[in-house]
Amino acid sequence: QIGREFGATTGRPRRCGWLDMVALKYSVMMNGVTSLIMMKADVLNDFDRLKVAVAYRVNGERTTEFPFETAGEIVPEYREFEGWKCDISSMRSYDEFPRQLKEYIEFIEQETGVPVKIISVGPDREETIVR
Repeated sequence: QIGREFGATTGRPRRCGWLDMVALKYSVMMNGVTSLIMMKADVLNDFDRLKVAVAYRVNGERTTEFPFETAGEIVPEYREFEGWKCDISSMRSYDEFPRQLKEYIEFIEQETGVPVKIISVGPDREETIVR
């Protein structure tokens, strides 16, 4: 509801989940991504804790590699981050961000090896921060 994640045509709710770092790193590598854009950071304002999937358990074995095929169960393994618990929609620079959001962004950059260049803190054009 907070992120207004509904299909434009059908109105069906979209499935939303925590950031999957294993899949993101694979996508960055396969597509030659040189920078990232973080949309809807403001949707995370009210969470006490955030989770990021940093590995999978595939058939009981831990891996940080994206599985190409498996008939077995894949269970994500999460790392938790402290939430920022404040409204970031009025912030207009990275320097204004709470420490917890900066740590989250810096973790993404460290893990993927590419910078997060644009961060949206709300739906309006003025709520887009370019670093």
